[in-house]
Amino acid sequence: MRLLGLVILFVLGAVTSVCAGDYNYISAKDMKSRIETGSDVIIVDIQIEKEFKQHHLPGSIATYAYPVKTEAERAQIDKAVQRFQESGKDVVIVCPRGEGGAKRCYDYMKKNVPSEKIYILEKGIAGWPYHELLQKG
Repeated sequence: MRLLGLVILFVLGAVTSVCAGDYNYISAKDMKSRIETGSDVIIVDIQIEKEFKQHHLPGSIATYAYPVKTEAERAQIDKAVQRFQESGKDVVIVCPRGEGGAKRCYDYMKKNVPSEKIYILEKGIAGWPYHELLQKG
């Protein structure tokens, strides 16, 4: 019976995200639900500093790593990797549009984080429709 419950939870988790190619995505609606219910998740925001200060999701780790092309930018993501290693929580990557920078961050993180624990926010912060949840500063 317990195994059946775990299978059901796994299937429900799979339904809430979309897998495209080698990347797992989470919709804005599902991310909003996680934020509102206080679901433990590590939010890795790779926006540049100016954009992060204008708008970010609550609890985000500011990495300022966008576009995640240099060693210095990738090194900024290491604090999120360390947080995963300490907690085992799911990781959600937030970037300007949920495209190239997010994929490079995902590829970098999956060296130390299981890919089934990493998600990219669909359409990034630009596609986030729940402006009331955004924070500044």
